Amino acid sequence: MKRDATTDMADPAIEVFKSRASGNWIRLRTLVLLRWWATLGQATALVIADRVYHLDLELGLCFLVIGVSVTTNLVAALVFAENKRLSEQDTFLVVLFDMLQLGLMLYLTGGMNNPFSILIVGPVTVSASALSGRSTAFLGAMAIVIVTLLMQFYLPLRTEQGFLLRVPDVFRFGNWVAIIIAVVFLGVYSRWIVQEMHAMSDALQATQMALAREQKLTDLGGVVAAAAHELGTPLSTIKLTSAELANELTDRPDLHEDALLIVQQADRCRDILRSMGRAGKDDLLLRRAPLTAVVEEAAEPHLDRGKRIHFDHGTDGEDLRNQPIVFRRPEMIHGLRNLIQNAVDFARESVWIESRWSETAITLRIMDDGRGYPPDMLGKIGDPFIRRRAPIGDPARPEYEGMGLGLFIAKTLLERSGAELAFANGSSSFKTMPSHAARTGALVEVVWQRKRIEGPTGQEAGALGQNAPIRL
Repeated sequence: MKRDATTDMADPAIEVFKSRASGNWIRLRTLVLLRWWATLGQATALVIADRVYHLDLELGLCFLVIGVSVTTNLVAALVFAENKRLSEQDTFLVVLFDMLQLGLMLYLTGGMNNPFSILIVGPVTVSASALSGRSTAFLGAMAIVIVTLLMQFYLPLRTEQGFLLRVPDVFRFGNWVAIIIAVVFLGVYSRWIVQEMHAMSDALQATQMALAREQKLTDLGGVVAAAAHELGTPLSTIKLTSAELANELTDRPDLHEDALLIVQQADRCRDILRSMGRAGKDDLLLRRAPLTAVVEEAAEPHLDRGKRIHFDHGTDGEDLRNQPIVFRRPEMIHGLRNLIQNAVDFARESVWIESRWSETAITLRIMDDGRGYPPDMLGKIGDPFIRRRAPIGDPARPEYEGMGLGLFIAKTLLERSGAELAFANGSSSFKTMPSHAARTGALVEVVWQRKRIEGPTGQEAGALGQNAPIRL
């Protein structure tokens, strides 16, 4: 079989790039912890400058600026989940805020006469390692603008006796030049190193995807070959018998045509098997499916595992014929399958899967009657390698090691499809709902904007067209 090596690697590489470009990789908790360290360092430096070196500082204004950072940290810790991951824009805004806060602190404490002015390079380095080139360039330019303004505009440092502390102009200018060089050099250096690491990581992942695709197509070819082998004999018999009947029924034109039709259809079956053996086909009809069909397909491997799975589609009196037609994306089905598997693993007897939709949103709920999530782990669900093990002798899942990888994979795949996930316990969510009294275990709610996963319908869908061979 002739193959295009460029195509083998190009498609997986594009998929890897898209997944990394659309993913949210930096946790809000990481930036919050870094900011706590920064505010602690700033407060410590102010206390030492006041108590040890007796500098005359605007302590009220300085601690007001630090208080703004503390307030934003507290809001982030209380409002958002511990495992929330920031988008490109959100991370950019957080880093920009930190840079402006540091610039204001330097303005209040001597500007470029302050030796801590070099810290303005920190946000640029973070941006070069985690954000896009455009964001890094903007933050680098902003850092240069800030240090340039601090050369002329600042509150001078004074001692307790009123003496002015001022670095000679030549040193201030040298400090300004050094910071600009550090912003440019460290930004470019960090950017190149990170791009090199990403390029290698993407290449390895693209190779793995190409190998996985090759394995699937190889398996498909084996199945088709086995089917062709098994069907070869009956098809040959059908063709031989129908050809003999056609020869014997030349005096019966109506029956003769029917016998020839059987011969033609047997040849067509042979050609189809040969075509499938050469390459699989991308069935356009299977790209979209009703929401309920996709949900039940995801649950199908777990229907015979000894737990009852109850499906509750739509609201009371709603016509299921008007349900959304969604794309059958592999990440969506695999992510839902992992969530359903987790529910079946820990359910005592039953699992409930609800699907609801409106004009703008599609919501799925997966619930069970098990023990639910440990309350102290709710904020961390979705993080890999939590290292929380089930009790020894757990009857629900004896060999479960609780590393969190299944939920992490499900959460990542579903978020890639545009979903937002929320984890809770039914015992606290359904206290006022008698109809849901049995649903005391884990609760996972998955919400999509309808336009993100709904396929075109009616005249917008158009004709499906001819199924194209899968390119290897």
